[in-house]
Amino acid sequence: MRTNRLSRTPSPGAGGGDRRGLVPRAEALAADLPPLLVAADRVAATVSQGVHGRRRVGHCETFWQFRRYQTGDPAQAVDWRQSAKSQPLYVRETEWEAAQSVWFWRDASPSMDYRSAPSLPTKGERADILLLALASLLVRGGERLALLGAGRPPAPGRAALTRLAATLEGKGRSDADLPGRERLPRHARVVLFGDLLAPLEAVKATIAGLAGQGVGGHLVQILDPAEETLPFAGRVVFEGLEGDTDVLFGRTESIRDDYRAALEAHRQGLRELARAAGWTIVTHHTDHPPQTVLLSLFLAIAERRGW
Repeated sequence: MRTNRLSRTPSPGAGGGDRRGLVPRAEALAADLPPLLVAADRVAATVSQGVHGRRRVGHCETFWQFRRYQTGDPAQAVDWRQSAKSQPLYVRETEWEAAQSVWFWRDASPSMDYRSAPSLPTKGERADILLLALASLLVRGGERLALLGAGRPPAPGRAALTRLAATLEGKGRSDADLPGRERLPRHARVVLFGDLLAPLEAVKATIAGLAGQGVGGHLVQILDPAEETLPFAGRVVFEGLEGDTDVLFGRTESIRDDYRAALEAHRQGLRELARAAGWTIVTHHTDHPPQTVLLSLFLAIAERRGW
C-alpha cells in the first residue's frame, strides 16, 4: 500500500524562503489598505511635539535609560553631559518615551517553513510581510519600533523600518518557538507572530512574563489551511520538524474530527490566556488575503493606544 509522506515544502532560496524585497512588498500591502492609511495619517497629524505628541506632565516622565543616538532623533534629545563621557552621542530617554514603542517578535522555528501547496506562502513568509506592513503603518503614526532579542532600542521613522527588514532578512532559523525573557518599559506593546502551537503552559509563561512588566500585547497566530482542516487521507507520515518523532497514520481521515477538536481546544486556551492578560489575539490562514488581519491588528493596537 502506498504511503504518502507529509513534510514542509520550503520556498526557493536559502533559509527556507526568498525574503528579498520585504520592505517594498510590505509597503505595497499597506498602500492597498486605504482605511489603514487614513487612520495612520490621522494619527500622524496629531503629533505636535515630542516623540509621540502625547507627552503628559507627571506621567511616566521618570528616567528610563540612556541609549545611543539614532537617525531620526531630534538634536535637542541628545544628553550632552552623558555624551561627553564617551565618543558616541547618547539620548536620555524617559519611561513615557520608551513606552511609546512597539516590539515585534516572529517565530523563526522550522515549523514556520511549512506550506501545504506551492501556490501558498510559508507561514514564515506571511509573518514577515504582516510584521513589516504593520511596522510601516505604525511608523506613519510616530511609533518607535524594535525587534525582541535584537539588542537594539526602539527607533522611529523609515530607518527603523529598514533596520527591521534587514534583521528579518538576515535572521536564521531558531529552535525557540516563543520569545525569551526581556525587560521592557511599562506601557510598551508587543506583537508576537507565529503558529502559537507551543504547549499552552509555555505560552502562558511567556505572556505572564511580559504582562507582569505592564506590557500590553497582541498575538497573531498564522496557520496553513491544511493545519486547520487536516485534508489528508490514507496512509500519511507526519514528519517532526523540531525534533519530534515521525508519526504514521493508516487512515488519516479517521483522526480528522479529533484533530480539529484538539486544535480548537488549543485555540480556545490561547484566547483565554490573551483575555486574562488584557491582550488580543487574531488567527490568520495563509490562503487568505493578508489585508483583513492587518486591518484588525492595526485597529486593535490603535484602540489600546486610545487613538
